[in-house]
Amino acid sequence: MGLELYLDLLSQPCRSIYIFARSNNIPFEFKHVELFKGPSNSEGAGKVSLLKKVPALKDGDFTLAECTAILLYLSRKYNTPDHWYPSDIQKRARVDEYLSWHHANIRANAPKTMWIKVLIPLFTGQPLPSEKLQEVMEGLSTSLKQFEERFLQDKAFIIGSEISLADLVAIVELMQPVGVGCDIFEDRPRLREWRRRVEDAVGKELFFQAHEMILNIKELSNIQIDPQLKEQLAPVLMKMLK
Repeated sequence: MGLELYLDLLSQPCRSIYIFARSNNIPFEFKHVELFKGPSNSEGAGKVSLLKKVPALKDGDFTLAECTAILLYLSRKYNTPDHWYPSDIQKRARVDEYLSWHHANIRANAPKTMWIKVLIPLFTGQPLPSEKLQEVMEGLSTSLKQFEERFLQDKAFIIGSEISLADLVAIVELMQPVGVGCDIFEDRPRLREWRRRVEDAVGKELFFQAHEMILNIKELSNIQIDPQLKEQLAPVLMKMLK
């Protein structure tokens, strides 16, 4: 039995795994999961992942959850080019440093733009006041300033002249605001050039294929959300309205 990857490409971590596997010609069966269509649609992922969520990996009898764990497993098993997760201990430490920082900063802010502009109105039927988006954008701007000054600096990529897992994890997160009309690259030339280099490194066709759903996020309003899922999530999301 070959490698299976359970992914929903609306999810940033899922996109990073999809791009990594495709760009490295890793053979896998793409198990498309649509989380908003409810438990029945994600049942396969639930059987694979102990955490019952995506991304999830199944390799024979072995199963694995969590984005970073999956990316590292794939890089080691398939002996991907060294630049992704360098053997040099200091360069590898820089990748680890970014991945540790990422969750409490870029990931803590960028996805909220989609929740505010698309998902909360979709699940609750109520738009959020513009002040909420402004608050999130201010937090994201602070994180982006730190990203440019602390990690990117004057380098082509986060750890130097070649792309790494750090760049991949960062870019998929930063495409989330772009998908809902918040172009965070427009007034940041250094960040914009970094994005262009990342696209070139993985291949523009693959990059935009992976991001097709997020860049057409408005079409999400036309999907039929599982009623049970909507009932479960609406009260939680309503708290974000306050």
